[in-house]
Amino acid sequence: MKKPLLLLTLVAVLCFQSIAQSSEVDLEALDVYFEKMTKDWDVPSMSIGIVKDGDLVFAKGYGVKEIGTKETPDRNTLYAIASNSKAFTSAIIAQLVEEGKLDWDGNVKDYYPEFELYDPWVTAHTTIRDILSHRVGLGTFSGDVIWYKSDFTPVEILSKIKNIPPAYDFRAGYGYSNLMYITAGEIIREVTGKSWAENVIERILIPLGMDRTITSPQALDLKGNFATPHSRRDEKNIPIVWEDWEEIGALGGLISSVEDLSKWLITNMNHGVNGTDTLFSASSRNLMWTPHNNFVVDHTKPNDFNRHFNGYGLGWGLSDYQGNLRVGHTGGYDGMLTAINMIPDQNLGVIVLTNGMKSPMMAATYYALDQFLGVDGPDWSEKFLGYMGSNEEDARITERKAKRVKGTKPSLDLDKYVGTYHADIYGDIEITLENGKLRLNFPNAKALSATLKHWHFDVWEIDWDIEHAWFSFGTLQFNMDNNLKIERLTFDVPNDDIFFEELIPIRVD
Repeated sequence: MKKPLLLLTLVAVLCFQSIAQSSEVDLEALDVYFEKMTKDWDVPSMSIGIVKDGDLVFAKGYGVKEIGTKETPDRNTLYAIASNSKAFTSAIIAQLVEEGKLDWDGNVKDYYPEFELYDPWVTAHTTIRDILSHRVGLGTFSGDVIWYKSDFTPVEILSKIKNIPPAYDFRAGYGYSNLMYITAGEIIREVTGKSWAENVIERILIPLGMDRTITSPQALDLKGNFATPHSRRDEKNIPIVWEDWEEIGALGGLISSVEDLSKWLITNMNHGVNGTDTLFSASSRNLMWTPHNNFVVDHTKPNDFNRHFNGYGLGWGLSDYQGNLRVGHTGGYDGMLTAINMIPDQNLGVIVLTNGMKSPMMAATYYALDQFLGVDGPDWSEKFLGYMGSNEEDARITERKAKRVKGTKPSLDLDKYVGTYHADIYGDIEITLENGKLRLNFPNAKALSATLKHWHFDVWEIDWDIEHAWFSFGTLQFNMDNNLKIERLTFDVPNDDIFFEELIPIRVD
């Protein structure tokens, strides 16, 4: 009888310590810290939510929803959460597995016959788990230039991925692939007869009461209270338009708030149960939180997180944080960066939503976690700002600008550059001559249109028609044979997200 009594006493003590630890957190001090952080980082706005023991114990917005206005965000302000939506996609897949409509280890091609990768054998053996854990062999963000701001349907996008070369062997590495989540969305459509958006609304948003969360910016005006995305150039925040990702929503289409996302975190930390409703089983939750793709951790020296493992599950990033399991993800949308993180053992979660490209989302996350875990961590805001340095311009852009050769001329008359150029992974790209200036046109992505300004020799600067979040400066080279016949184009747009250099358009007219 003594052992059960001792066990109950120990559990009671641990529970009391956890409650005491939470109650000792100075929320007013947190508020002051986040307010200062918003100003120090010069991010337009930031909304933060902290979940503890099943409740949203802290929720506040900072800054302004749009530069030049005075309206402050709050717990219900909507932001695009981008790739934080991937966990919702995996949850839908889990539900379909539990319904017997899918198998985690079932071959993708059995559910989506049009599926085709760079190799027939790989195509035949790729499973649901493979596409959700980024281990099919494609490089990180490879092929995103196909869907970015295009009017291609998901089916048209997926028909092109067979032309993308692998970055490593099948299941032999990690390559974060948005294209594979578009694939997951089409599998969901195939087996349910409904779109990803319809499924996420019916299966998750309505049951959890996430009644402000939407799948398209078309509904923003109806909902109201939303932040404006901003790009950043020359150390200034610039408002930009919302992009509609609903058709490819499985990779990142949700627009949500701190209040709504707290319900999602609480359900996940409650083993998939919401009240009396089981959204997905504990076994499914456990599988989604199991590393399927692992990253190397340097065990030869300490790190800031006391981290011993790091990996990716099914729609979730996984690691240990100060001796606890950490489950989370980040999201990057044009002009908005967000982070969701949970410490399930402590029933603790942090939501950070921002609407700028210089975002303190992880600094805010780590600081909040440390306070609730009782960790004497660094000043994360100061530390991360120090990493950035004083010059915000991409060093690659600075280098290219320094190497410009002035005083040169193009080899040919302007009309000789005009033509249609075809990229296997994309389709046609057009160069036209309008009012004495060369123009770059993407027929399936009008927003990527640009004027070409002579840079040097047969290289032209791309002067985009509109402001973009992920890239700014870029050049386009016309490659010629020995007889000055233009053969193809080479893009050079330094950035870490949209890889124009993958296109390699060949002249076809």
